Amino acid sequence: MGIFLKLGWYFKREWKTYSTGIVGLLFTALFGIVPPWIIGRLVDLIHRGKLTVNTLVFLLVTLAVVSVAQYFARYIWRNAIWGESAKLEAVLRERLFWHYMQMDTEFFQHYRTGDLMAHATNDLSAIQRVAGGGILQFADSIITGGTTLIAMMTVVNWRLTLIAILPFPFLAVMARVLGKKMHNAFKKSQAAFSRLNNKAQESISGVKVIKSFGQEQDDIDEFNGQVDDTIKINRRVNKLDALFDPITTMIMAVSYVLTIVYGGHLVISNTITLGSLVSFVSYLSMLVWPMFAIGMLFNTLERGNASYDRIDNILNKKSGILDKQDGVGQEPHGDLEYAIDSFKFPDEQQENLHNIHFTIKKGGTLGLVGPVGSGKSSVIRLLLRQFDDYQGTIYFDGIDIRDYQLDALIPSIGYVPQETYLFSNTVRENIRFARPEASQKEVEKAAVKSDLADQISTFPKGYDTQVGEEGISLSGGQRQRIAIARALLIDPELLILDDALSAVDAETETEILQTLRREREDKTTIIASHRLSSVMNADEILVMDDGQIIERGTHAELMQQNGWYAETFRLQTLETEEKGGAI
Repeated sequence: MGIFLKLGWYFKREWKTYSTGIVGLLFTALFGIVPPWIIGRLVDLIHRGKLTVNTLVFLLVTLAVVSVAQYFARYIWRNAIWGESAKLEAVLRERLFWHYMQMDTEFFQHYRTGDLMAHATNDLSAIQRVAGGGILQFADSIITGGTTLIAMMTVVNWRLTLIAILPFPFLAVMARVLGKKMHNAFKKSQAAFSRLNNKAQESISGVKVIKSFGQEQDDIDEFNGQVDDTIKINRRVNKLDALFDPITTMIMAVSYVLTIVYGGHLVISNTITLGSLVSFVSYLSMLVWPMFAIGMLFNTLERGNASYDRIDNILNKKSGILDKQDGVGQEPHGDLEYAIDSFKFPDEQQENLHNIHFTIKKGGTLGLVGPVGSGKSSVIRLLLRQFDDYQGTIYFDGIDIRDYQLDALIPSIGYVPQETYLFSNTVRENIRFARPEASQKEVEKAAVKSDLADQISTFPKGYDTQVGEEGISLSGGQRQRIAIARALLIDPELLILDDALSAVDAETETEILQTLRREREDKTTIIASHRLSSVMNADEILVMDDGQIIERGTHAELMQQNGWYAETFRLQTLETEEKGGAI
């Protein structure tokens, strides 16, 4: 029953609607008492030979009126209880989704996509069943069971009632023994579903890689293994769940036997009439649903309790990125001073960045180069406030970036990663994702800046062309240029290109960079790249390795140092010349 306490905040908020539903259940149960009494009355009248047409018509009309009244009462509770349970699911789904949107990078490194989707689907559905079916089963088992027992004692015979319910305490014993086992089993079941969800998500997302390496059968075998494991765990749940109904049926069967034996004795001794015994048996049959409802209730509650614990665990996770509500609310428009003494990713022992110090004047351009894993992206991730736990300070316009409100800082930064994400929408909507209100003219201007306008004009429907899921219908270079156009559309104070030109040819790269220098004379730009031609004209270039700056200067100065930069530039120049291009 603990899940009801956990959902108490919602029941208190919607107590009026739930009260209406429970009143509807009460009247449904009260109206349900009448038909067995009418049947018993008819049996007695027929048995005594005293049934008249007028009495028959009166009893049948009464039965019809009660049935109609029960229909409306049932409509009221269904509309109230099921409607509120759907609203609860909507509230929790919105709360969970908003929580996902507010969480930091560390959170998404810990929880995999499939697991988060399982929380948002399977777990929320289990909780919704508690607020709907659980309330029904709990209230109906008490109301219907209680009113029926009262009718059995008052309308028929209280001694017969006590004899009939003698086996019922075994239900409480069964519920207590099986309840704890089911709770643990359901937790394992939900965890298994999350793992299966993860596997399915990874297989679908990585289908191109799987096919290119011919690993289809291995992936199918691994997926089937996950399925078998999930089935095995759920069979354990089903075995426990399946014990409720048979035990309930056995208890009801014993009740029927006791009723027939003792009730027959009371009829023979003229303590009750034959009609009363028929009514009693009808009332006893009405107790079948409350008894089964008790078994279903424990099933529903344990599933919901396990799911609520999983959801609550997620919602209790706090983001490491604190958004100061009283922080600076205006966007930065000045120099960028980066002074990081040390930084390491959560749960790692070794430093990822060490002694990274540089300053970019407003309107300046910084180049970040170095081998794979040198720390270029780590530098950028701190600028984007994906991590705030570091030794040092990053000043933007003379203010620590951690003192800005996120809604002020983030919109001032245009970020284009190497692996960009496009939505299943038109080219136009993908470009103006950050500014949905942007005009067609502004969209076209951004496309021109990213050297994509001419290619868009060749698309079947121009800017209305659907790009497909994750931009599957576009080339890598086209996807990158749409992402660049998306960033340029908001005209950010700081533009960050994180190897965002890796998929375009040298000529297109040159055209885009020249446009950026011309159009962003008073805006700051950071270019991280493996291709040194992208940073040749930067005001300062930082060469990184193992999380540290090993060389710095302009292109000319670095060439004179004859270090990693100069050697790599000569190699890339040679490779380009061999391909017939220019750097």
